[in-house]
Amino acid sequence: MPLENNIKPQNGVTRYLKENMGTLIGLFAMCLVLSFTTNGVFYSQRNLINVLRQVSSNACLAFGMTFAIITGGIDLSVGSILALSGTLSAGLIVHSGFEPMQAVCIAIALGTLLGLFNGFVIAKTSIPPFIVTLAMMQIARGAAYIYSNGQPIRAMIPEYTVIGTGYLGPIPLPVVYMVVFLIICVLLLSKTRFGRHVYAVGGNDKAAIFSGVNVARTKMLVYTMSGFLAAFTGVVLCARMSSGQPTAGVGFEMDAIAATVLGGTSMSGGVGKIGSTMIGVLIIGVLNNGLNLLGLNSFWQQIAKGVVILLAVYVDMLKKRRK
Repeated sequence: MPLENNIKPQNGVTRYLKENMGTLIGLFAMCLVLSFTTNGVFYSQRNLINVLRQVSSNACLAFGMTFAIITGGIDLSVGSILALSGTLSAGLIVHSGFEPMQAVCIAIALGTLLGLFNGFVIAKTSIPPFIVTLAMMQIARGAAYIYSNGQPIRAMIPEYTVIGTGYLGPIPLPVVYMVVFLIICVLLLSKTRFGRHVYAVGGNDKAAIFSGVNVARTKMLVYTMSGFLAAFTGVVLCARMSSGQPTAGVGFEMDAIAATVLGGTSMSGGVGKIGSTMIGVLIIGVLNNGLNLLGLNSFWQQIAKGVVILLAVYVDMLKKRRK
């Protein structure tokens, strides 16, 4: 009997565990250490729900970031688009008299259009994604400050705040949104032609063109999706805080990048999975939560994230050398 016939195909769960064994072990070890060093506080139901609620924002941003990095690009504007969309949604309700759902839709539409603009410039010019999204990061953040006059916009309307503070049974709504977007993005990347095009563009965009892939359209769709996810996250976050904050989302792009590369997405493009990014999101979230429980200030969290990014990129380089 040929050897090939004796090899059993791996199911999705087995393959997922095998591919992410290292990061899963790291996540489990981190949780184990925190369970002892925090006297069991970390594993309390209240804290675990709090961790999931906190990571939901980073998860949505990281999903969009994963698509962008797989294409060989990056999106540095997500934190600023988040702030602008959230501030706009609160301002339209408080200052312009819009209904909450109308304001939310307008704010999300604006963030989506900004993402589309990013994608259009990247696809139609030779300007690197780093520069394009860095410029948008400054533009969107400045627009948020101008619109709000540099001040938080309080929006205590229950129909608005429930978007970020409500529950579906015992589960906070932000966690529900995260799970829904996780499923959608996994299916898009692994089960659709668009997902195959994303990998093709990141692997070799010139070869993708010869293969019939519309590279420009793929890039525009990727950054449009990233803008939409950032805008949606901004609305949810500001609804949870009951105010539009022009300072919201500062540094969030770094958390999203850290989670993405920690999940195994290659900064060179062509490699990455949403399920793996989710593990990276959980590691960053558990790290932040653990440092808070241990009483360490936020400055140590920034150092830890920087080290995580450096190590993740270095590991990615080692993998490429082996191949």
